[in-house]
Amino acid sequence: MIRVTENTRDPLFSARDVSKAFRGTVALNKVSIDLFAGEAHALVGENGAGKSTLIKVMTGVYTGDEGEVMYQGEEVAFAQPSVAWAAGISTTYQEINLVPTMSVARNLHLGKEPRTRAGLVDVKAMNSAARELLGAYGIHVDPRRQVGSLGTGVQQMVAIVRAVSAEGRVVIMDEPTSSLEPREVDHLFEIIGRLKSDGVAILYVSHNLDEVFRICDRVTVLRDGQRVHSGPVADTTKLQVIAAMLGRELTGLRSDHLTGFSEAGHSAGARLLEADSLRRRHVLHDIDLTVHRGEVVGLAGLLGSGRTETVSAIFGTEPLDGGSIRVEDRKLKTGSPRAAISAGVGMLPEDRQAQGIIPTMSVRDNLVLAALFKVSRFGIVMPRRVEHLVERYTKALRIRMASPAQSISDLSGGNQQKALIARMLCIDPKVALLDEPTRGIDVGAKVEVQRLIEQMAADGLGIVLISSELEDIVEGADRVIVLKDGSVVGTLDRSEIDEHRIVAMMAAGADRDEEDSDGL
Repeated sequence: MIRVTENTRDPLFSARDVSKAFRGTVALNKVSIDLFAGEAHALVGENGAGKSTLIKVMTGVYTGDEGEVMYQGEEVAFAQPSVAWAAGISTTYQEINLVPTMSVARNLHLGKEPRTRAGLVDVKAMNSAARELLGAYGIHVDPRRQVGSLGTGVQQMVAIVRAVSAEGRVVIMDEPTSSLEPREVDHLFEIIGRLKSDGVAILYVSHNLDEVFRICDRVTVLRDGQRVHSGPVADTTKLQVIAAMLGRELTGLRSDHLTGFSEAGHSAGARLLEADSLRRRHVLHDIDLTVHRGEVVGLAGLLGSGRTETVSAIFGTEPLDGGSIRVEDRKLKTGSPRAAISAGVGMLPEDRQAQGIIPTMSVRDNLVLAALFKVSRFGIVMPRRVEHLVERYTKALRIRMASPAQSISDLSGGNQQKALIARMLCIDPKVALLDEPTRGIDVGAKVEVQRLIEQMAADGLGIVLISSELEDIVEGADRVIVLKDGSVVGTLDRSEIDEHRIVAMMAAGADRDEEDSDGL
């Protein structure tokens, strides 16, 4: 049942009964939402629920099929996002929308650069204004620096400052903390608090319910393109939000969808992967890693600790100066993903957009890309083999799509992630390297991915799991290796794993420099 608590004040920005369909697929079905001045309103739902579509209709990326958008009491129809921006509605997206080859100052003033009397860009004035603006939000970075040279978290903060600097009345934040460290998240929340006190209306899109309940005043839940809950956060529990998002009890996946990922199956306990003394100057320092059949080994550590670099080196996408890698009794040629795949090593990359999916290709082609050797004969792809493989894994992983011919870029983030897991499983791996498998996906998709990992281990795969969320490591790992500054600082067995021990190990060794080189 839809639960809606009304607010007696007049909303600043609203969508009223908005509907939108794409090629017959309904993305939004009579969805309404009201944003009020001085409030942060959370918009949550599973990937594919319609959150992004709603934002795009409200800001002029799409035109709604039905309904209306209201701003300051009047109906509006923005022709494009720049018109919404000019009207005082700014948006930041999860994928950072800055120009990496330009300076911070140019990005902050893009389209509104100060000019000299001769009509040229006044670089000095622009840099000075940018420095003052960044400082006002507690960000101390040289405005002359090229954006691409900054860390991802700093880039995200610059994008947020650009959005809030437009002196607008509405700020829409789409997964703003996905690239931020905990202290940067705290900094962002201070900025949000300041905006609220200034009377700005904030639409906060996030899959992180802890953030929603910490910073937001109201919450709206979408499911399958419909609004299923809306009301004050203070009157809502996390359990209610999750139940509304999923439309079902949180009991995981059906068992018939979780069996038989491995063609042959594996006996438990034997050593599958052994990495010995992996070294790369300034990055990795004598990393040792062993994984057994059916074992989930968690790699824990702060950003920059060497987690991603370790699994990338094992998979062959990062170079090594020394060390050896063995899969069962086979020594791997380092620096060769082809050799890793041939030996039975699969990898789910950290950034599915930049390193995973090929957005111009279909779900089918993305899924079988790593398994062409299985679906071809004498170098010729056999369509029947392709369809068999695609049908098997799209059903097993419950990938929601119109058809396998659909472009993978049209899928929600969670379904893209499951498609990449399916691609990895297509090669019948012995070892799965999973780098942030639940990042940027909603709670429902997260539960499904976690259950997939459990089933892969039950099928005998050896798994290396990286996650920035310690609870994922604590709950999912049989053994945890803690890294700091490219070195192993501790190992915990199942009975020893808890969050406090992991954090203590992360802080072990030399004191960490508190002054970030990027200026935050």
